[in-house]
Amino acid sequence: MKSKDHPEKMLIAYHDPRSPVAEAFRTLRANLQFAALDGPLKSILLTSAGPGEGKSTVAANLAIAVAQAGKRVILVDADLRRPRLHSLFSLPNGIGLTNLLIRNAGMEALQETNIQGLRILTSGPLPPNPSELLGSDSMTSVIKMLGEDADLVIYDTPPIIAVTDAAVLAPRVDGTLIVLKLGATSRDAAVRAKNLLQASRARMLGVVINDVKGAETYGYYYYYYATDESRYKAQGSGVQA
Repeated sequence: MKSKDHPEKMLIAYHDPRSPVAEAFRTLRANLQFAALDGPLKSILLTSAGPGEGKSTVAANLAIAVAQAGKRVILVDADLRRPRLHSLFSLPNGIGLTNLLIRNAGMEALQETNIQGLRILTSGPLPPNPSELLGSDSMTSVIKMLGEDADLVIYDTPPIIAVTDAAVLAPRVDGTLIVLKLGATSRDAAVRAKNLLQASRARMLGVVINDVKGAETYGYYYYYYATDESRYKAQGSGVQA
């Protein structure tokens, strides 16, 4: 069977915490602390250049790694087109983010997980107008409400080249990571994704390079972070700025 049929193979940071992959996510967690020179990051957004690059899996494992460090984490499925987080965590998706946005649900929409400190806000019913909802005043209110109830809120959003959802939401959070898959994402697509986020005035934190080196049951994840002030590199991925 494919690994997507087994969520435990995707939530590596929880099910196999001693693996090199889990360690890479802890490195990512640590490196993000260097991005918080002027104060802690309270909210970050993950997107990708295109579909199938592993952004939801990276978002989920990063959320687990942060929660394992004793932080209160809310993981939000803001991909209102092809949500995946409810499947990864084997949760129902009848009520979620869309319900908060149209104000027929409150914080009870958040679901507990087996990971202490980690709660999930699934997408909820898929709306006909995702970009408009994510750009609404209601979304601003939801961001504020979630931020007051967690140490870190992580938003999983659709690929930025395909739709505008990530570009609409990115300026409202403290920082953005782009997930790229080695051997699948073209250089042109990566540059275009970066340019779209910069045009939206998002604060770029860096890039997560996914599937750099294959393993028997799953790929390794590597993190590369760079700003004008400093550069940090994890797991020797060989990625260049």
